[in-house]
Amino acid sequence: MKVIDTTAAVGHVLCHDVTQIIRGVSKGARFRKGHVIREEDIPVLLSLGKDHIYVWEKNPGMLHENEAAEILRQLCGAENLQASAVKEGKIELKAACDGLFKVDVRRLTAVNSLGEIIIATRHNNTPVKTGDVLAGMRVIPLVIEAEKLQQAAKASGTEPLLRLLPYRPMEVGVVTTGNEVFYGRIKDTFTPVIEEKLGKFGFKMAKHEIVDDSVAAIREAVLRMLTAGMDMILCTGGMSVDPDDLTPAAIRATGADFVTYGVPVLPGAMLLLAYYQGRVPILGLPGCVMYAAATVFDLVLPRLAAGEKIRAEELAGLGHGGLCLGCSVCRYPVCSFGKGI
Repeated sequence: MKVIDTTAAVGHVLCHDVTQIIRGVSKGARFRKGHVIREEDIPVLLSLGKDHIYVWEKNPGMLHENEAAEILRQLCGAENLQASAVKEGKIELKAACDGLFKVDVRRLTAVNSLGEIIIATRHNNTPVKTGDVLAGMRVIPLVIEAEKLQQAAKASGTEPLLRLLPYRPMEVGVVTTGNEVFYGRIKDTFTPVIEEKLGKFGFKMAKHEIVDDSVAAIREAVLRMLTAGMDMILCTGGMSVDPDDLTPAAIRATGADFVTYGVPVLPGAMLLLAYYQGRVPILGLPGCVMYAAATVFDLVLPRLAAGEKIRAEELAGLGHGGLCLGCSVCRYPVCSFGKGI
């Protein structure tokens, strides 16, 4: 650092806080260490008695922390992400809409492995609300070699590290199976739970049918909903391996292609996911969805709501982090459940 005349300080970086005292009003830092001095700052500094100040000698090939933070923000992306003003060398990103937060974990790790650079985020595939803080980024030193940021750009690649996918409008059909409900022996308590979960994503149940325990009845109900243009179909009941549980066979009989029947998640191991003609997801929901606060359905629904097509290997990867701890007060998604990948 060096001492220079304040009047010649535009563009230089302060090496220390400059305190302003207003008697009876305030005492605090008027300018923070690391501030890049602007033309309009000069009269203020002079009024504070600072005819000379300590500044960094900004050499070619070096970047101030604020400049570096902005470069990192650009690597993270901008679509549906709202950036804060840089403060003390840090920029935060917030959600500009409700949606599914996506992180390219491999490329993010590559950037963070360079040293002196940090980008901290929420977990990949987290459902978020407008205004939620999603990420923060900065460099560690006050000034950093521009080459290090060039390395970060190379490690990041051409695509944004972060994305926020807004939920898509969807019409959802629900097929409730089971003789006990069909014949009125018990009340249907499953469907209200489904409606509540759909409501969190702005969806409403567009069609609902209650059918008895037969492959033909379940199959025909699903096909009617497909003909009616449903964007997603949920089948409740009949998902275990008992002889009377026929929902998987009925879904297969529609001609839908199975992604999986069974997922390494507890609760929710008996989930079925299939796609009709490669585009309409059909789910068989296990009974735990009716009574457990968070299940595998809560892990896959945000992704389907954002229009993602889920692959079998991704579902297999849910085993790491797929054990719900059944907390007395459920805080999902602010917990470890489903955060393994």
